[in-house]
Amino acid sequence: MSLTEKIKKDFRSPYGLIFLVLAGIRLFFNAIIPLTDKTEARYGEVARLMAETGNWIVPQIDYGLPFWAKPPLSTWLSACSISLLGDSEFALRLPYWIIAILITFLLIPYGHQKKINGLVPGIVLFTLPEFFLHAGVLSTDMMLSFSIGLNMLGFWEFLNSEKKTVPGLLFFVGIGLGLLAKGPIICVLSFPPLFLWCLRHRISLKRIFEIPWILGGFLTLLMALPWYWLMEINSPGFTDYFLLGEHFLRFVDPSWSGDKYGFPKQQPLGIIWVFLLAGALPWSIVLLGRLKESLKKVWNDPWQLFLWLWVLWTPFFFTFSKSLIHTYTLPVMIPIALLIVDHWSSLKSKKTVMYVAAGLPILLVGVYFLEPIQKILSYSTDKSLVFHPKVKPSSFYAFPFKSYSSQFYSKGKIKVITSNALENMVKDSTSFSIIIKNRQLEDISPEVMAKLKILVERRKDALYHFK
Repeated sequence: MSLTEKIKKDFRSPYGLIFLVLAGIRLFFNAIIPLTDKTEARYGEVARLMAETGNWIVPQIDYGLPFWAKPPLSTWLSACSISLLGDSEFALRLPYWIIAILITFLLIPYGHQKKINGLVPGIVLFTLPEFFLHAGVLSTDMMLSFSIGLNMLGFWEFLNSEKKTVPGLLFFVGIGLGLLAKGPIICVLSFPPLFLWCLRHRISLKRIFEIPWILGGFLTLLMALPWYWLMEINSPGFTDYFLLGEHFLRFVDPSWSGDKYGFPKQQPLGIIWVFLLAGALPWSIVLLGRLKESLKKVWNDPWQLFLWLWVLWTPFFFTFSKSLIHTYTLPVMIPIALLIVDHWSSLKSKKTVMYVAAGLPILLVGVYFLEPIQKILSYSTDKSLVFHPKVKPSSFYAFPFKSYSSQFYSKGKIKVITSNALENMVKDSTSFSIIIKNRQLEDISPEVMAKLKILVERRKDALYHFK
C-alpha cells in the first residue's frame, strides 16, 4: 500500500474525524479572535506594512522604522497571505496553521512505523496546549519549530535509512529556514542534542562526514545569506543589534537597555520546566510516568534517547536565561508527540487521555463566547476602538503612544499626539477621536479633558471624541 493510500485510510477512520475537528477549531479561532497587543498585533503590523510598502527586504515596525528583532520568514508568509486574501486576522494567521498541518503530515510515517494510524502524532500535537495555541498565533516560533523538525528528523533519517540524499539535504534546509525564521538559535537548539546522541551511540566520524556538508552548506548559505547581506546594506546596524543584542544580551540581561521592541521578561530560575510541563499537558504527565518506568531502556534505545535529548536540551538551555517566555518550549512539542507514538501500544489509558485532551479545544469554543472572556479579549486589543462609529481614520490620535493593534486596524493612519498639540486642536475646534492612557490623564489640562466626550471607557485607557 502506497503512502497516499495509507493517508487516505487514516482520514477515513475515527482518528481522521478527531484530527479534522481539532484543526477546524483552531482555524475557527484564527478567524474570530482579534489581534492582541503587544506581540501578535506587532507582527501583524510588520506584515501589513511589508505588503503595503512592497519592501520585502527590510521589515518595518512603522513607516520608515526598521524592525531588527527577527528575520523575515514568518513576516514574508503573512505578508504574502494578506496580499492574496486581504489584511484580516484569518489571512495573517493562515500560514501558521498551514505550517502546523505540514508538521503533522511530516510525522505520519512515524505513526505507520509503529503500526498505528498515521494521524495519531498529529492529534497528540493538536491536543498539546502550546502547539494548539501557536497553530494560529502570529510569532516566529512555529516556523522555528518546523525548521528544527526538518533539521533533527533529516539527521535521524540520514543515519537510519537507505535513501540518504533527501534526508541529508533536509537537514540543511532546516538550518536555512531556521536562520530566516529566528536566526542562529536554530543551531544552538539542535546541534548540542545531536552531538550528545552521537557521542552516546558512538557514531563514527566517517558516518558524520557522509552527510553532504559541502552541498548542504552551500544550500543553507544560498537560502539565508542573501537576505542577511541585503538587510545590512539597506539597514546598517542590523547585524550588530540582531546577533549581539537579540542572541546574547537578551539571554543574559532581562532589562537589556538596548532592546528596541520587547519588554522585560525576567522569570524565576527554572520556570521554563513549569512552562514545558503545562504546555504539554496531559501528555507530559503520561511521559513522566513512562520515563520513571523505563529510564534504562531510554538510555539504550537510540530512538527514545534521540527524542528525549531533543525534548530536554531546549528547557535545559533556557533554564539559565534571564529573559524567557513559554513559547520557547514550542520546538520540543514535536519530539513529545513522537515519544507518545513510540509508547502508544503500551499505554493503557491512551484513548481516555486522548478523548479528554481533544475535548478541551471543543470546550474552548463554548467558553470563548462567555462575557468574561469577551471582556478580557476586548481589553487586549484596540480593534473595537478603531472601528467605533464615531472614529474617522483621518482624524484619529493616541496619547501618549499608539498600540500595535490600533496601528494595524487603522491601516497605519492613527497618529501619536502631544498634550500641547491636543490643546491646540481643541482651541481650533477640530473634530477628532483619541485614545488616552489613564495613567497619562494628569498630563492633560482639566480644561481640555472637560471638553472631551468619553465614547468607550476601559481599565487602562479610554476612547474620547471631540465635537
